[in-house]
Amino acid sequence: MAEIVVVEPSIASTSNTNQNNNNETKPFYTITSGRDYVPEPFDSEKLPVTLKSEIQRFLRVANLIDAQEPRVACLCRFHAFVVAHDLDRNSSGRGVRQFKTALLQRLEQDEEVTYRKRKEKSDVREVRRVYRKYKEYILKHGGESGLGNRDSLNRARQIVDVLYEVLNTLSKAAGTQAHADNDVKRSEFYDYNILPLYQGGVHHAIMQLPEIKAAIAAVRNVEGIPFIEEFTKHAPHFDLFDWLQHCFRFQQGNVANQREHLILLLANVHIRRSNKPTNTSKLADGALDDLMKKFFKNYTEWCKFLEKKNSIRLPFSEPEAQQYKLLYIGLYLLIWGEAANLRFMPECLAYIFHHMAHDLHSMLMGATILSAGESFMPAYGGGPEAFLNDVVTPIYNVIQKEALKNQNGMTDYSTWRNYDDLNEFFWSPECFQLGWPMDTKHDYFYVQSPEDTKSKKNKGSDKLKTDKRKENNDEEVQLKEDDESNVEEKKEQTWLGKTNFVEFRSFWHVFRSFDRMWAFLILSLQAMIIMACHDLESPLQMFDTPILEDIMSIFITSAVLKLVQAVLDIVFTWKARSTMDNTRTRKHALKVVIAMIWTIMLPIFYSKTRRKYTCNSPNYGSWFGEWCYSSYMLVVAFYLMSNAVNMILFSVPAIGRYIETSNSRISSLLSWWTQPRLYVGRGMQESQYSLLKYSLFWVLLLLSKLAFSYTFEIKPLIQPTREIMRIGISKYDWRELFPRVKNNAGAIAAIWAPVIMVYFMDTQIWYSIFCAIFGGLYGILHHLGEIRTLGMMRDRFQDLPLAFMNSLIPHPTKTDKHLNRKSFLKEMFQKVSEKQMRNGLVKFTVVWNEIIKSFREEDLISNREVELMKMPLSSELLSGLVRWPVFLLAHQLPLALSIAKDFVGEDASLFKRIRRDVYMSITVQECYDSLKYILDILVVGDLERRVISGIVDEIEESIRRSTFVKDFNLSELLALHTKCIDLVELLVEGNEEHYTKVVKVLQDILEIVTTEMMRNGSRTVEAVNGYQQTDGCLKTYFDDVEPDPQLFASRHSIHFPLPDSDSINEKIKRFLLLLTVKDTAMDIPSNLDARMRLSFFATSLFMDIPRAPKVRNMLSFSVLTPHLMEEVKFSTKELYASDDNCSIDLYMKNIFPDDLVHFLERMGVENLEDLDPHGKEQLRDWASFRAQTLSRTVRGMMYYHKALKLQAFLDMAEDDDILQGYDAIERGNDTLSAQLDALADLKFTHVVSCQMFGTQKTSGDPQAQEILELMIRYPSLRVAYVEERDDPNDVTRKIYFSVLVKAVNGFDQEIYRVKLPGSPNIGEGKPENQNHAIIFTRGEALQAIDMNQDNYLEEAIKMRNLLQEFLPRLGKRPKILGLREHIFTGSVSCLAWFMSYQESSFVTIGQRLLANPLRIRFHYGHPDLFDRIFHLTRGGISKASKTINLSEDIFAGYNTTLRRGHITYHEYIQVGKGRDVSLNQISKFEAKVANGNSEQILSRDIYRLGRRFDFFRMLSCYFTTVGFYFSSLISVMGIYVFLYGQLYLVLSGLEKALLLEAKVHNIQSIETALASQSFIQLGLLTGLPMVMEIALEKGFLNALKDFVLMQLHFAAVFFTFSLGTKTHYFGRTILHGGAKYRPTGRKVVVFHASFTENYRLYSRSHFMKGFELLLLLIVHDIIRRAYKNHMTYVLITCAIWFLSLTWLFAPFLFNPSGFDWSKIVDDWKDWNKWIKQQGGIGIQQDKSWQSWWYDEQEHLRHSGWGSRLIEILLSLRFFIYQYGLVYHLDIAGTNKTVAVYVLSWVVIVMILVLIKVVNVGRNYLSDNHQLSFRLFKASLFLSVIATIITLSYICQLSVTDLIVCCLAFLPTGWGLILVGQAFRPLIQGTVLWKFTRLFAQAYDYGMGVILFTPIACLAWLPIVETFQTQFLFNPAFSRRLQIKPILKSKKKHI
Repeated sequence: MAEIVVVEPSIASTSNTNQNNNNETKPFYTITSGRDYVPEPFDSEKLPVTLKSEIQRFLRVANLIDAQEPRVACLCRFHAFVVAHDLDRNSSGRGVRQFKTALLQRLEQDEEVTYRKRKEKSDVREVRRVYRKYKEYILKHGGESGLGNRDSLNRARQIVDVLYEVLNTLSKAAGTQAHADNDVKRSEFYDYNILPLYQGGVHHAIMQLPEIKAAIAAVRNVEGIPFIEEFTKHAPHFDLFDWLQHCFRFQQGNVANQREHLILLLANVHIRRSNKPTNTSKLADGALDDLMKKFFKNYTEWCKFLEKKNSIRLPFSEPEAQQYKLLYIGLYLLIWGEAANLRFMPECLAYIFHHMAHDLHSMLMGATILSAGESFMPAYGGGPEAFLNDVVTPIYNVIQKEALKNQNGMTDYSTWRNYDDLNEFFWSPECFQLGWPMDTKHDYFYVQSPEDTKSKKNKGSDKLKTDKRKENNDEEVQLKEDDESNVEEKKEQTWLGKTNFVEFRSFWHVFRSFDRMWAFLILSLQAMIIMACHDLESPLQMFDTPILEDIMSIFITSAVLKLVQAVLDIVFTWKARSTMDNTRTRKHALKVVIAMIWTIMLPIFYSKTRRKYTCNSPNYGSWFGEWCYSSYMLVVAFYLMSNAVNMILFSVPAIGRYIETSNSRISSLLSWWTQPRLYVGRGMQESQYSLLKYSLFWVLLLLSKLAFSYTFEIKPLIQPTREIMRIGISKYDWRELFPRVKNNAGAIAAIWAPVIMVYFMDTQIWYSIFCAIFGGLYGILHHLGEIRTLGMMRDRFQDLPLAFMNSLIPHPTKTDKHLNRKSFLKEMFQKVSEKQMRNGLVKFTVVWNEIIKSFREEDLISNREVELMKMPLSSELLSGLVRWPVFLLAHQLPLALSIAKDFVGEDASLFKRIRRDVYMSITVQECYDSLKYILDILVVGDLERRVISGIVDEIEESIRRSTFVKDFNLSELLALHTKCIDLVELLVEGNEEHYTKVVKVLQDILEIVTTEMMRNGSRTVEAVNGYQQTDGCLKTYFDDVEPDPQLFASRHSIHFPLPDSDSINEKIKRFLLLLTVKDTAMDIPSNLDARMRLSFFATSLFMDIPRAPKVRNMLSFSVLTPHLMEEVKFSTKELYASDDNCSIDLYMKNIFPDDLVHFLERMGVENLEDLDPHGKEQLRDWASFRAQTLSRTVRGMMYYHKALKLQAFLDMAEDDDILQGYDAIERGNDTLSAQLDALADLKFTHVVSCQMFGTQKTSGDPQAQEILELMIRYPSLRVAYVEERDDPNDVTRKIYFSVLVKAVNGFDQEIYRVKLPGSPNIGEGKPENQNHAIIFTRGEALQAIDMNQDNYLEEAIKMRNLLQEFLPRLGKRPKILGLREHIFTGSVSCLAWFMSYQESSFVTIGQRLLANPLRIRFHYGHPDLFDRIFHLTRGGISKASKTINLSEDIFAGYNTTLRRGHITYHEYIQVGKGRDVSLNQISKFEAKVANGNSEQILSRDIYRLGRRFDFFRMLSCYFTTVGFYFSSLISVMGIYVFLYGQLYLVLSGLEKALLLEAKVHNIQSIETALASQSFIQLGLLTGLPMVMEIALEKGFLNALKDFVLMQLHFAAVFFTFSLGTKTHYFGRTILHGGAKYRPTGRKVVVFHASFTENYRLYSRSHFMKGFELLLLLIVHDIIRRAYKNHMTYVLITCAIWFLSLTWLFAPFLFNPSGFDWSKIVDDWKDWNKWIKQQGGIGIQQDKSWQSWWYDEQEHLRHSGWGSRLIEILLSLRFFIYQYGLVYHLDIAGTNKTVAVYVLSWVVIVMILVLIKVVNVGRNYLSDNHQLSFRLFKASLFLSVIATIITLSYICQLSVTDLIVCCLAFLPTGWGLILVGQAFRPLIQGTVLWKFTRLFAQAYDYGMGVILFTPIACLAWLPIVETFQTQFLFNPAFSRRLQIKPILKSKKKHI
């Protein structure tokens, strides 16, 4: 198709330029005529990415006005076509040509028809007419601040904005001056985010706020700014941000974004600082100073650190200084907003700001002078987007190139620079060598590539050739070449390398980072062994000189450890030496020298002067006796003097803080030796009080640990060790391998090694114990769990209004500055005025009802439960009369009636008995009042009203005279109760046909009261009767009426039906509930989640919580949620799809049956089939809100907006307004609703970073529409995404933008667009996703919310209280606020139950202890709240370097702590969170976390924290982060050490010899030592924190019950299995790398995992290790059984048996339908297909064993030879195991020579040859010669059998020998496979590699068969499947859920 060419001069039908010629001209682009007009909207959404942002608005407006103004719509589309053609004339972009063709065809269709419908003479006039029409509408209604016409106004503004551009273009093309028209001067309307800053936006409610006006006025104050004339050429109306843009060439979108950002910040700070909110003229004093301190604290500290003068210069004049401050803040925000990935490098931004601020100051001071006609140009260039292109992009390119060298974590960290390396370059004064503008030739910008290395080598070889040539050439040529080489050397750049730190893959990092802890443990162990060897009877004996001298030998070990540390420092920083200063290098060398000196001196003095003492006699009266010392002891004292300074600094943290943060020479000298001079990690000391608290915690813990270790681990082994060493070696079977062994050192090592490993591990267990104790006490002191049940909440409900008023209602008299933290106990004794109390009651009622309403909207409760839980909102509250919820009063009236019915006694006794129960008294009084109220409005006849009034007076008179019991027959109360129910039911129905029934009931009630109840009759009734008998002659009470013969008989005596009034209906329904409600209502609400949420909300009101400020005075905040490809909302197809699993619909109906009933009730249908289309859409939402979807998260976070509106309403409204109801006022008062929205928008923003939203829109992904629907539903929601488009100038290059959109008129409307220097995804995905969107967040706080989280209205109400924690109080201001989490995924299966309890204990009791007293809490990816400005200037809310920052969230906590930020944790507010709940999902999650922790060990952050913390905080840091995983690894390694040690003793014959010797000499201690693993298993104690937290929140009895039930549901199996996952991935990642993000998926989880899937996931992490342990146990048992009791052995090793069996079979135990026979058959077929399938390119690992095998060892491909060598050394254990075992064969006899071992290898080789022969035969014969192949295999089999029979006759080969051979050779084969994998680079491509693969396949098949066999056998028994389902889903069964239908549904589709 030929390219479309647009005629240049004109655009459409226009007026002739000659004014005298009024003839109309036809448009030039009319191609056809007479075609049918198709008035269908042109698709404005699916557009080419390169054009979308420029033309979409024109097409959307065309669709909007097409029906009313078709000609203008056609012109808008044509304008879009012209713009598209100008952007891409060659149609080279993706989809551009097709779009142009489609649009041109539409224009051809529209042209003639729309031309005829034109109402004006020309297109210009037509467009102007429509433009003016919409503009007049805006001017007319724009001043209205209500919400009624908001959508119409937004639509009109959008149309006017587009028509302005179209009209301007048409006018220019027509040659007229129409653009000079006053109406068309410029567009006055444009899209906005929160603040409509355009001229027409002043009438918006948010623009009317005084604080907004003050902030805008400050930003628009440009008086005195230089170069005004030059800038007015660009824009007649400009502000400070426009000035900065033109000065420094920032992007327009960035400027608009940061302008609003700063205005909102200023407004929020201003309103808190201002004492007069009505002052709109200027900002409050100090408002800008607060922001300046926050924004530039890091910058000024950086300048101070580098000893540079900062570039911020402020004049003395206050107005001018304010302007300068705004310019500096604005400049920093513009730099930050456009910095892209550089935002992770805060000191790099500080460097850029430093120079740009200097340029700014030069301009402001007049140092920059422009000549006439000259434009200002920044130092780095003046082109468009100069800042991005010339400042950001060069550094970005370095980051990107360095990251590419990472190769997804496969390369060594020392070969590339990450974000930290590039940022830390700016910690050195050398960074100023970059200059300004930055010199891109500097080495900083040079990125070394592999090709560069090769070229350097080639240069070296060329130089050698040149040298040889020089010898033969003349002098002239030589000089010429010398000159060329000099020039080349000058131009050559060098790679800077790592900065300050190098991440090496080594376990030595654990020692290097936490060397003080390891030194303490090692020295303590040595000291305790020495003490035990001296057989101390009293601790005081250790001060005896000989014993003390021996104990002091530990300092020799200390010196050695310091030498190791010094050497490690040099080795680990060697590759960073080029960026290290000389002083640091010299310090490392000096440390090694000094450590070597001490390492030599101390042993020499100890050996030379041991037991040579100098004694001093005591003086008379001295407290000390004679004391002696040796020279060694004096040397040790001198050695310890170096620690005296550290002790002082530890004891007085203020001194240490000053020294570390000061730049004085003395401080630098004092800190030079101890710590490297780095910008971070200085001054992290806590207060003296905090130091005392966490020191006490660790002192107690360490004393307990050491006492236990000494008593139960070390001391019992001393005597056996002596005995074993005394016995010596009498019989030793391994002399061929170890011929020179002369003592039992091996036996001693085998006994002591596991004990020592336990010693190093059990500190983690002690930490768990102390965590449970201290965390529990802390929780009790802070009222946690004070209200745990509904009963407890009913008992305390009357206290809730007062607690609510003290916590959540702003104090009416105190300003925000005087709001202190609320203490409930203190408030209980403070007097509260009656007015305040009534006001608090009213507000509590409103909030309580809104909470109940939200429960109903979430379908947690039914309509009836709503009625039972609501509190009536009436004017009675202002009089102090509270109508409590009916569920509190349940069954109180029947109970009171039963008491009164049979009561005998005085009135006082009866009333006292009723008042004993407050709720009973309230119920009786309310029922009495309600009955009077109903009769008052029901009875309208004059006589009847007087009769009722008289009877009421008689009753009340009887009560006053205390004769009520005497005057009334109370036994008839039940009959009266029944009739009252009948009456109220009739009133509720309101059926006119029941009029006579109402009359009859009223008459019955009257008769019961007057005849049957009143013992003496009613005077009123008697008066009526008497009047009738005397024919009215007597003057009575009824003189003025004519009584009917029968009361209520007259048609006008009652008003029925009652008036249709909401208040009346509500009171009648409530009265009916009080009359009829049963005791079952006491269990309201029945939903467990609703109960938990209400209980926690009630509890939180009594906790230590700051007072709430008014909404207007609260801190503003944002929520940021990253989203990639996770589920937004279930589609209808997904809802009902059931391919292999059950449908989501079926799953939800069975898991949430009660919620479904409530949903159907809300929809007004009985079955799902009855739902209309709207109902089906609601069903999608209902299901999505019960899964871990984006829609659930967004709904939860938008509760903040709803809560703020509610609270703002309560702050603003008077009592009378509140009594009208929040909903009624919001619906009926648009102005008030707009004001509430404005306040909520001012304080809260929710940004979802949907990174793929642009791509999804382009591709038509339904998720894009679902995200748009979320924005439409929640107008305050914003979506940020990355747009990728082709570069029109370079097809191979991509252009990226960060875009922010909101919903306008049902479409996504672009608000801001900021161009990026390149792809933002350089590092880890989630932090990069957060980083690109963080520029669109607002406020002073930022909450990081993940995709699997939720929120609740009752918790959102407490957010403004939480934000008060950021305000300054005693101590440090926190920088991160930690929040409690509610795990909402724990009620389906037992695995979900275990995981929820484990997670809950960590996010509650664990973090409670971390925050206080340990002061070591970090950020763990939970819903933490960040001090936004603090983190904005310090690198963001996470770190993003590839692989090393895999656990990106916790690095934000590390970074905050290193930069002296304080992190707290608060439990009075919670956020919902979902967790993975199937075993495979949990294992993937555990693997990801373990990978992340292993990478943390290698990181500089952990190293600096470990080295910079004081000793006790260092311990806290270790045991709460990487130490937990390393301790788990030690515990598993300890099992291997124990088993292999025991096997060594058994196979070498040492154990047998020692036991026989012990029996001869009756030495019991030796047998005890040989069973050193028989001590109590302490692993279960790590679960104590979980039990303690359950006890706090549910009660100790429930905690004990839950713990027992968890064990019965195999919780120990689950946690043991998880231990294997953690240790495998943790250890492997440190050794080889390979850490990666592992998606777990969060959809329906009740599904069956195939055997193949389980094998792939757990083969190497669990199955292989389980088989190894099992073989070791079996071999140990077989060999040992000959001389030792078998039962003793089982008792000793029972825990290891349990662990090995757990690792082998737990995946199948926890696999739903794991023992279903039909699934077993399918799994077997799938397994065989998978194991035999050939791999290759494109074949996934779930399809082929070969592909999986290669993927499984991917970590080895890029592993270094050091790690490979460790792998090989570890594999040697199998060969040594084989060596020991073959000598126990019967065939070997007593032969102990090496020949036996050699022959065993011959047998192995023969087996390998046999396997190879079979494989070759299969390849050559199986396809075409099946019979030959079978005969061949049969012959081989018979040959093997014949060989075995021959050996059995000739060499006495026994059956036992065959079994032992199998046990010996199987591990050997596996060892050969491991060695082959380690040598893969050398043998790949050879026969050895193919054989390794074949051998591995055979092993995997064999292991699979062994695992599958017992499972298949158990599947034959139906009871096994039933039992498994019962225990696996018991939590669901306990909730009466139907799991069977789900599992059966899955069976049908398998």
